[in-house]
Amino acid sequence: MKRKKHLVERAVEAPAEALQFGVEGGQRIAKTMPLTGHEPLKKAKNYWYLLGPGLTTGASDDDPSGIATYSQTGAQYGFGLLWLAAFTFPFMAVIQEMCARIGLVTGRGLAGNIRVHFGRKVLYISTLFLFAANTFNIGADIGAMANAVQLIKPHFNFGLLVVGFTVFILLLQIYTPYVRYARYLKWLALVLFAYIFSAILAHPDWHTVLKHSFVPHITFSKDQLLLICAILGTTITPYLFFWQTSQEIEEEIAAGQTTLQSRLGSEPAAIKKMRIDVWSGMFLSNIVMFFIVAACASVLFKHGITNITTAAQAAQALKPFAGNATFWLFAIGILGMGLLAIPVMAAASAYAISESIGKRQGLNSRLKQASAFYGVIIISMFIGLGLNFIGLNPIKALIYSAVLNGAVAPIILTLILIIARNEKVMGKWKNGKLGAGLGWFLTALMSMAGVAAIYSLF
Repeated sequence: MKRKKHLVERAVEAPAEALQFGVEGGQRIAKTMPLTGHEPLKKAKNYWYLLGPGLTTGASDDDPSGIATYSQTGAQYGFGLLWLAAFTFPFMAVIQEMCARIGLVTGRGLAGNIRVHFGRKVLYISTLFLFAANTFNIGADIGAMANAVQLIKPHFNFGLLVVGFTVFILLLQIYTPYVRYARYLKWLALVLFAYIFSAILAHPDWHTVLKHSFVPHITFSKDQLLLICAILGTTITPYLFFWQTSQEIEEEIAAGQTTLQSRLGSEPAAIKKMRIDVWSGMFLSNIVMFFIVAACASVLFKHGITNITTAAQAAQALKPFAGNATFWLFAIGILGMGLLAIPVMAAASAYAISESIGKRQGLNSRLKQASAFYGVIIISMFIGLGLNFIGLNPIKALIYSAVLNGAVAPIILTLILIIARNEKVMGKWKNGKLGAGLGWFLTALMSMAGVAAIYSLF
């Protein structure tokens, strides 16, 4: 373990060397790779090895439900709300970095920290809302994946598709070793580039795009304000907080730090690597949001198609105007992001509930070792599957999910900020004034969004 830390520090500090993280035999291995020159390919490879939990967390935020929200934004308001991609990026990155830092320094997941520092009552209420919101979202995303397949193969049966996707995702989560599963999620994040390519193929007016990228334009109409709240709720959502923190722990366990004592504290090199990872993942998430809005604004809004309710509908609507390539890229993106985001949502609920009740948790564990953890995943997945057979409209499922997230997000954010600012808990890695200020501003913003989401039901 000491040699591993020495190599990590040496790789970060030495300009002639790069850090490569590989996985062999179920253990995380850090090794140095000498660089000969400044070849772009080698730099890209070394950067890729630095990425991990932050990349998959950011990518999972662009789930099929999020894609539908961003598509509706571009279709209904054109480029008018494009600035939200840049606006939400720093808030999202700062909060996710706090979550990752809490995990690295304390050696516990977010739910475990809340239980230790605030008691179980608040945690039970929060995790119950989190489970319900994630389950509604899982149901909507499973249905979206089935609809995406039907766009390509219309004769495929919807019921068989949703059952097939549910079983396939469950088998991967339960029976795939964590090291291999984490690698699979990481590569799957690259599917997001399909949306960037689809926007380029849509040939937007880039001058207009740049004009609306950073200048806010709000009409203060009820529909627009609710859509802004939906974007905030889709972009900064509680399941990301729990997943991010727990994945940092999973990475340490995979590296051999299997006890809480061995995970306490953190080295500067590990914090630096985490920050690169987290900010990269959140940037990817928001740049994809940017391109989805731009694609739908330049095609759908332009042709008067202003009502998009699902990601599959957005793909279908783009086809006549943007061509088959854009259509295929959108459809493939829906499938890929569903395979990435659904397991993240289910596992986030499982981490939160298992830590709340003091049960063993983690994708590093086998089914028999962490039966409560995997039991939550299975229950959440099958309830989500069932929602597709009771006639629940996917838009209603997303509204219910948004309302629940709106109710719980400010509470969880408040707890995160208190923990991250506590010097006794975080030591030298506690929040600075700027991070704390951004966090509290976001908490106030999310509180208003939650009230608006609840108001939308009446």
